[in-house]
Amino acid sequence: MTASGNTSELASPTGCRRADVSVTRDIPRAWLRPRAVMVGRLAQGVDERIAFVYLAVASVLGFVAQLPRLVRASRASDPEFEAAILSEAERVGVAIPADLVDAKFEALFSGAIMGWIFIVPVFLYILAFLSHQIARLFGGRGTGLRARVALFWSVLAVTPAMLLLGLTSGFIGAGPAQTLVGTVAICAFIWIWLNSLYVAETPE
Repeated sequence: MTASGNTSELASPTGCRRADVSVTRDIPRAWLRPRAVMVGRLAQGVDERIAFVYLAVASVLGFVAQLPRLVRASRASDPEFEAAILSEAERVGVAIPADLVDAKFEALFSGAIMGWIFIVPVFLYILAFLSHQIARLFGGRGTGLRARVALFWSVLAVTPAMLLLGLTSGFIGAGPAQTLVGTVAICAFIWIWLNSLYVAETPE
């Protein structure tokens, strides 16, 4: 197949569906065989757009995972937080919120959007750069792009655990279950990322 044929297939709806299926299939596989999955991902060809898509989807899912926890937190009694909301409303001259639950949720919601949609992506770009520089000190022969793909894909691969953690935090709250799920998510991310980074920094 020619290069133009490959491009047209990826641009077609059928090609997009195949790519989506490939990603959803590779996410559970990455938990067991992260190196093999990363080899396959890189073999398909990578560019900045692919890396950004991984990052964007992971950031959106990370934000969605926070919603159950935000709902629970907004309904919990927090005198200091409520006093801060009332003080801010008074300072800017807006009406005092009639329902503090809604006001607390809006404040938490805005903070989560700022964090996951703006701050987290910047932090991950910095982390990818640092990981690439450290890998070079130990003989890594990859590129910054490959390091970014490895990191962003790893974050995307653990989004199922992030969603489960969000549900656990929202419906059960702090406790052994939340700690267990959080530990699994962190360990899975480290496992997938280190193996993916190894592949990205040792090209054939």
